[in-house]
Amino acid sequence: MNIKKFTFNPWQENSYVIYDDHSGECALVDMGSTSEDDNEELAAFLEEESLTVKYIMNTHLHIDHILGNYSVKQRYNAPLLAHENDEFLIENAETYAEQIGFKLDNTPPSIDEFIEDGQEITLGDIILKVIHVPGHTPGSVVFYSEKNKFLLSGDVLFFESIGRTDLIYGNHTTLVNGITSKLFAMPDDVTVYPGHGPQTSIGHEKGNNPFLKHLC
Repeated sequence: MNIKKFTFNPWQENSYVIYDDHSGECALVDMGSTSEDDNEELAAFLEEESLTVKYIMNTHLHIDHILGNYSVKQRYNAPLLAHENDEFLIENAETYAEQIGFKLDNTPPSIDEFIEDGQEITLGDIILKVIHVPGHTPGSVVFYSEKNKFLLSGDVLFFESIGRTDLIYGNHTTLVNGITSKLFAMPDDVTVYPGHGPQTSIGHEKGNNPFLKHLC
């Protein structure tokens, strides 16, 4: 099992390639690429590792996490997976981009397959469990590998921080309750790969996250 991180776009968003060594299957998670250079960097890595894209997956559908979905969908023709509760964010993506002064070159593709809490996604020997943790967005999910002890947390949990809840349909109480009841039930040595910033661990966040440590 391997994880490759790319950091793309003006929001310094972390995009991940999760791949299985034996089968060569991979998932592209939260593709935020915005330029031809970004796309070619990703393509070169996939070719070098002889990887086959099985899924394009999103932890949530804020614009900085979906900017590359059109290009990777066109190039690899893999199904796009996300939670149904975030579908409205794709529908409003172009309008939102204009409001923040960002022009989309292409309309982000629609979700091909809705994913649900408790669902398991397989990549060769890797099993990723979908855990629904709303609050940052209504459809925010994380992807958890119990066997390999890692968590793709999107914008739910960061290094000593948590996702914003002041955006449309955000809810601070819901997000904090989801983190403490679902993510903090995981072992302390689970590595957390967030949507922005450096990686961390469940144990570190229990003891050091100023938004959460008083609740542990």
